[in-house]
Amino acid sequence: EVQLVESGGGLVQPGGSLRLSCATSGFTVSSYGMSWVRQAPGKGLEWVSSIDNGGGKTFYTDSVKGRFTTSRDNAENTLALQMNSLSPEDTAVYYCANLRPEYRHVVFDYWGQGTQVTVSS
Repeated sequence: EVQLVESGGGLVQPGGSLRLSCATSGFTVSSYGMSWVRQAPGKGLEWVSSIDNGGGKTFYTDSVKGRFTTSRDNAENTLALQMNSLSPEDTAVYYCANLRPEYRHVVFDYWGQGTQVTVSS
């Protein structure tokens, strides 16, 4: 039932831009904040960005502030990540996930399969 499908990844040169999309179904997207998480080759998961359920507030890890922009369209059940000024350090598989708050922490319990972003000349 629950599906999150990322798209928009690909190969881009340093300094270039990509826009990732996440299409969702099977759960009430508007009830959750949403997040982007990435995993570089050989590394663990890294939280990138989150957006609240209404889309009014966004949060970013320091390394992407000023370069990445997260947005959502609850009516279309989609999430987007606009990535500008990309560098090789941004190379990773990018996942979208819901953000569900629990006591003293949050949980990402619905994940997509990810989309590969490769930044290379």
